[in-house]
Formats: sequence, C-alpha cells, structure tokens
Amino acid sequence: MENPNESIARAPLPTDQTLKQRKNLFIQLMRFCAINLKMVKMIRKGHHPMERKVK
Repeated sequence: MENPNESIARAPLPTDQTLKQRKNLFIQLMRFCAINLKMVKMIRKGHHPMERKVK
C-alpha cells in the first residue's frame, strides 16, 4: 500500500483563481441555487401521481 503522505504531496493544488471562486460568496450562492434547481427538477421527474383505474 502506498504511503498516504506521498499521495497527498503529489495531489494537484488549486489555482489562485479556483481559491478566489471558492471564497466568493456571490459565486457560491449562484452554485447553491443551481444545484438546488437541478435537484428539484430531478425530484419532480420522479414523482408521478398514481393513476386511478376506472372500471
């Protein structure tokens, strides 16, 4: 098994631009809204009202 410290040392570091985006509250709010809208869309697709069979 590989030494975890070596794996961590080889992991790519985020760029300055990435760090700025992660700290920007406006960008985080937009991402939060986008993922919530995607989840709502997915949930609505999966919830179908039960159809009543009329005899």
